[in-house]
Amino acid sequence: MQRRVLVVLSAGQVLGGIGMSVAIVVSALVATRLSGSEAIGGVAQTCVVIGAAAAALLVAKVATRSGRRPALMLGYGIGAIGGLGCVAAVAAGSAPALLVALVLVGAGSAAGLAGRYAATDLAAPARRARSLALIMWASTVGAVAGPNLASPVQDLAGRVGLEPATGPFLLGAAAFLLSVVIAWAGLRPDPLVLARAADVEADATPVRGAEVRAALFASPPALLGVAGVALSHVIMIALMSMTPVHMDHGGATIAVVGLVISLHVAGMYALSPLIGWLADRVGRATVLAFGTALLLTSGVLCAMAGPRDTALLSVGLFLLGLGWSAGIVAGSALLTESVPLRVRAGAQGLSDVTMNVGGAVGGIAAGIVVAGASFAVLGIVAAVVVVPYLVAAGVLAVRKPASADVPG
Repeated sequence: MQRRVLVVLSAGQVLGGIGMSVAIVVSALVATRLSGSEAIGGVAQTCVVIGAAAAALLVAKVATRSGRRPALMLGYGIGAIGGLGCVAAVAAGSAPALLVALVLVGAGSAAGLAGRYAATDLAAPARRARSLALIMWASTVGAVAGPNLASPVQDLAGRVGLEPATGPFLLGAAAFLLSVVIAWAGLRPDPLVLARAADVEADATPVRGAEVRAALFASPPALLGVAGVALSHVIMIALMSMTPVHMDHGGATIAVVGLVISLHVAGMYALSPLIGWLADRVGRATVLAFGTALLLTSGVLCAMAGPRDTALLSVGLFLLGLGWSAGIVAGSALLTESVPLRVRAGAQGLSDVTMNVGGAVGGIAAGIVVAGASFAVLGIVAAVVVVPYLVAAGVLAVRKPASADVPG
């Protein structure tokens, strides 16, 4: 059953990744064209992040009440509605309507994040991180394929008489709808429902938000996991979002900037199965400390790199992606096994909300730091910020043997 769940979730991640990536690629450009303002174009991505944060709570509540299958169907379904809303907004030439629709598209991102947790419901305790990492890796296919499909579907839309810019959004809506169908047909029986049925301490009474928060704050390892996920995402968004601006100051071409960002994305996803294996073998806290050390190193390298230091920036951004991967995989696994099954879906939803809100704040703060000081200062700030967490994760890794870090 677990193998079937992983196949179904992987297929959903590929399609969901296509839906999200095509929307992200064209949303800023289309919003700028419709509004005539680059500032509005910049708000487009923020709308997606806000939608993902809001939907994460909704998806978590549905999962807590009814299981993963309806939760993922809901998230991807709202994302599909958002994609169709973007089509209507573009056809009407309305930038405000496009921004509202992009908030709904963010629900598709929330469903994708929830999918990585669904992979752990039936996983053996010693393989939770690997199962979670496999689903993250599957999203790479969609994230890479989506941007490359944006131009062909735009041309196709123009040839059939539609506004060309509607093509990518139509593709995104179709991808989300297929994800809904896959979840509906493939997640039978529901993995979370099965896990709860096997839980000898199961309680059928409804789960309340206060109970979820109490369980989370009662577990220091769970809090360390949530903090690791959030911190990794904040640092990644802050440095990654400002790197193209920094390189532009040195006259870098779009192709060169694209290469650096591609290496960064490779660091985020390509080695996630290895990260998952390490988290299962040597312990979650050890991998969290390793990931945080990579984030610190990345901050230092970015601080040292000038606008034309493409090689140094490439290494720094690759390590940034790898540190993010370690933080997300190990932090998510640590959170999952550190709270009772009854409140697990709710705690995972709170973690995703924290991650998305932190990412939005990190992006805004990074822009302020670079505008007021420099990219080098941003790198130094990033390196300094992670030091306390590196100490905390290191202490837990030393105190807690790897065998005890993974419940048996």
